[in-house]
Amino acid sequence: MAVSSEELGTKDIKKLLIKQAIPSSVGILFMSVNILVDTIFVGQWVGSLAIAAVSVVLPITFLISSLGMAIGVGGGSVLSRALGSGDKEKADQVFANQIMMTFGLASIFVILGLFFSNEMLLVFGANGNILAPAKEFFFPVLLGVPFLALCMMGNNVIRAEGKPSFAMISMIIPAIVNVILDVVFIKFMDLGIFGAALATSISYTCCFLFVLWFFIYRTELKLQWHHFKFHKKIVREITSLSFVTFSRQGVVSILAIILNHTLYTYGGEHSVTVYGIISRMLMFALFPVLGITQAFLPIAGFNYGAKNYHRVKETISVSIKYSALLATLIFVVILFFAKPIVAVFTTDELVINETPNALRWVFAASPIIAIQLIGAAYFQAAGKAKKALLLTLTKQGFFLIPLVLILPKFFGIFGVWVAFPIADVLSTIITAIYLKKEMNENLIENTDGKLL
Repeated sequence: MAVSSEELGTKDIKKLLIKQAIPSSVGILFMSVNILVDTIFVGQWVGSLAIAAVSVVLPITFLISSLGMAIGVGGGSVLSRALGSGDKEKADQVFANQIMMTFGLASIFVILGLFFSNEMLLVFGANGNILAPAKEFFFPVLLGVPFLALCMMGNNVIRAEGKPSFAMISMIIPAIVNVILDVVFIKFMDLGIFGAALATSISYTCCFLFVLWFFIYRTELKLQWHHFKFHKKIVREITSLSFVTFSRQGVVSILAIILNHTLYTYGGEHSVTVYGIISRMLMFALFPVLGITQAFLPIAGFNYGAKNYHRVKETISVSIKYSALLATLIFVVILFFAKPIVAVFTTDELVINETPNALRWVFAASPIIAIQLIGAAYFQAAGKAKKALLLTLTKQGFFLIPLVLILPKFFGIFGVWVAFPIADVLSTIITAIYLKKEMNENLIENTDGKLL
């Protein structure tokens, strides 16, 4: 399934997108399973309160590890455009700087997490009886976060090279390891939520070992010692684009804080568990849409760097159409099978009865989210950091957080769930306006066929 970086600028867009999206989607599916399995196993074998604990801890660890994702996505955009313009030396320098930035920043945040664990857990919503299991899950997972950060960074670089199959494998390995170790540690060794954390941390390490192998033996990037020094211009370029992804994850973490506290206030611990299930389903169910978005980035970035703007426009159009179709099918499945899906996670009747309708509302605007996802991804692929940041923060930052704070005052818990589709609709409208203007004004050709 791998393609060379040059083929990103020559192959048929539809075939190329599918070829890139399938392994990306499968990789995200397995990454989602990695999270989903923890939730199902602790829910069935430890208890519904454990789901709430996992829901509190994961936003913290993902905030730290998202440094790697942010540097990977931001640097991947720079790297794709460097490859598109034929500048291999710059691509090598970008990758070396990504490695140093990811390891250094992730390590600092992990140390802070170890020293201020109680404060972090309480801020993220470890209220009441949730705190004790949250602490038990937090420490083992935190120690594996630097490996996860390096994996997430490396995964995006692998995809920027046009080798999504290897990126897929890097996400399949930790999922398989996690499933096996969860059964061993939780079911047979009776280690409870600590066992789930230990399995997760070990799975991150296994992912890192595979990524390390790839960059030693299979990459087009040929790093030498002289590449491992900070270049201010490259760091600034990576940072400006990485800030988009990290800001998004930062806002997601702020949203998690607000949601956990709001849900606990209006519905108690079981409502935190309800959202724990929904948040897992958001990543799991939408894996093919997210896969297309990831596949879109290197194709659009490469062709933008090569100034093949007609291919960029085609990539945008095809990506939105495919994503919208898949998102619609996903919503139909959620609409009709919400209750059986929820029953997989827990035997708690209160949670089983409350979650299905909440799940349907949260997914209600899924058919239109493709415009928002692809639109924001385009501006990131094109290196337009300010617009990418604006559109990335639109849903969670500008709409969802205020709605979650306001609507429950009038509608209780229902106000939380209905805030999601409202935010999706509003953010999609804004993204569509920006994207249409960009395509009409900047992605155009002269009448003589020369690109502007």
